[in-house]
Amino acid sequence: MPLDDYLEEFITYLKSEKGASPHTVEAYARDTSAFVCFLEEQAVADCRAVTRDHVIHYLSDLKSQDYASSSICRALIAIKVLFRFLKREDYLDVNITLTLDSPKLWQLIPEVLSGLEVEKLLAQPDPSTEMGARDKAILEVLYACGLRVSELCGLNIYDVDDDYVKVMGKGRKERVVPIGRHALAAIDDYLHKHRHRYDSDKEKALFVTSRGRRISRLMVWERVKVYGAAAGITKEISPHTLRHSFATHLLDNGAELRIIQEMLGHASISSTDRYTHVSQQRLAEAFTACHPRALFTFSAEFRPGEGSQMPQPTTKE
Repeated sequence: MPLDDYLEEFITYLKSEKGASPHTVEAYARDTSAFVCFLEEQAVADCRAVTRDHVIHYLSDLKSQDYASSSICRALIAIKVLFRFLKREDYLDVNITLTLDSPKLWQLIPEVLSGLEVEKLLAQPDPSTEMGARDKAILEVLYACGLRVSELCGLNIYDVDDDYVKVMGKGRKERVVPIGRHALAAIDDYLHKHRHRYDSDKEKALFVTSRGRRISRLMVWERVKVYGAAAGITKEISPHTLRHSFATHLLDNGAELRIIQEMLGHASISSTDRYTHVSQQRLAEAFTACHPRALFTFSAEFRPGEGSQMPQPTTKE
């Protein structure tokens, strides 16, 4: 039975058996329909073929599009109710969403990679092969420019010049983002050695599959997972992890929040403020340097992010 038919039964169930309000029904219908559309894009045609990874990928995809945490949580709840219904009606043998509770949701939100972890990740693709050269360029661009995975997949060859990348963001809003020399070198290597084989008037995509078609978000997501595992990174990572790391590393190195907002393509500074988080080191330095009544400094042995325990304050004389 097509996925849309399951949805129709689910909405009827909410109205007739659960007695949900029209507002609640509308919200559940909107969230579950969006999930079904996502599954159809991944060529999933039956509910029995849906896996836990599909749900995780979908939630990560929402995060990469800068959906609020509350919206992602609401989407997860709607999906869980849908799968509870499918199991209840014997359309499923197992409810794959049972283990996706609220604590698990926050684990889906990408973590920040350290500088060393980024270097290890970027070193994994083998640039001597076609796939490796492409994937090397993809990882470099994700980290160098802080792009959403959908923006990366939407890049065309002539969107990149010697200094900037032209990006089509959310709401069809175009922005220009600086690009570093390492990312440019990786792109040039891929273009000159491999991409030219797929030149045509029809396909202008910068990153393509082995069949010459524009690369998909799912494929990028899967490649990041593969390289993350190969690099020995134990954190839950996705393409959005590199965007998150891009913003946080800029902030850690003194970039202004407004500049980061512009590069990320956030309409509101509040989105950037929630998206980035100040490292403990910068927080401590800002406090001791700027607060008129700061009474302690942090010992030199304390290195945030390296597994150190918080030291005891050292009283100033």
